[in-house]
Amino acid sequence: MANLKDLRARINSVKSTQKITSAMKMVAAAKLRRAQEGAEAARPYAVRMDRMLGSLAGSFEGVEGAPRLLAGTGDDKVQLLVAFTGDRGLCGAFNGSIIRETTRLANQLKADGKTVKILCVGRKGHDILKRRFPNDLAGVISGLGRRVVVYSEAVQVADKIVEMFEAGEFDVCTVVFNRFKSAISQIITRQQLIPFTGTETEKAEEASPATASGAIYTYEPDETEILEELLPRNIRTQVFQALLESSASEHGARMTAMDNATRNAGDMIDGLTMTYNRTRQAVITKELIEIISGAEAL
Repeated sequence: MANLKDLRARINSVKSTQKITSAMKMVAAAKLRRAQEGAEAARPYAVRMDRMLGSLAGSFEGVEGAPRLLAGTGDDKVQLLVAFTGDRGLCGAFNGSIIRETTRLANQLKADGKTVKILCVGRKGHDILKRRFPNDLAGVISGLGRRVVVYSEAVQVADKIVEMFEAGEFDVCTVVFNRFKSAISQIITRQQLIPFTGTETEKAEEASPATASGAIYTYEPDETEILEELLPRNIRTQVFQALLESSASEHGARMTAMDNATRNAGDMIDGLTMTYNRTRQAVITKELIEIISGAEAL
């Protein structure tokens, strides 16, 4: 049984830890609100941008001379995975879920005979994936969104991806990130950026220029010029949305993890306090027995 001094020291230590986790929870909660508002506000624009490009891209299916960001290289042998994680830990399963999904996807692609390259956005993902795939890392971009995610950071990531594509370093690019649902729930999301591909719903609705209302659109300038301008912008928009979603998910996961840690610390303090009181009572009882036994001996 631990002595009273050790128990007091441990109780004080857990109380100090509880203060830290409680403070981190409040900081994460304050950051979460702003990050959540940013992610939810940006979703409609990203969805409409993707849908509009899906409408334009429908007229280029099987047509030669389509922009490379739309048509691709004509092959899928080299796959680039862009994993969005955080630079810090203490956020529950936020980083681990992305690392596991990226690892699973990379192993699956390799089993299919593909060459895999991994670009890490966030230090935590890089620290783990560089040990699992030491020869497949294409680089790391860290230090994004330290205070708040800004569009220029998304441009940095998107331009890196486009630069690698134009240099012929990969054929298909897929991003893996956590889509924010709530403070306790994040959805692991995979989205193909290059070559551009819309969702099945978008393809069904907008594969032809005629919409449900029967309207037919005329584009000025022509579709090719519009796509050449919008495809790089769409990549930046989707990367920006992924950064916003990932940031909100990280703050939500950290707030939840720190709340659980604070509660667990409280339970541990209660248990240690009970053990301390029992030990102290046992010591007092023992001393009383010794005093009584000594008095009787006299």
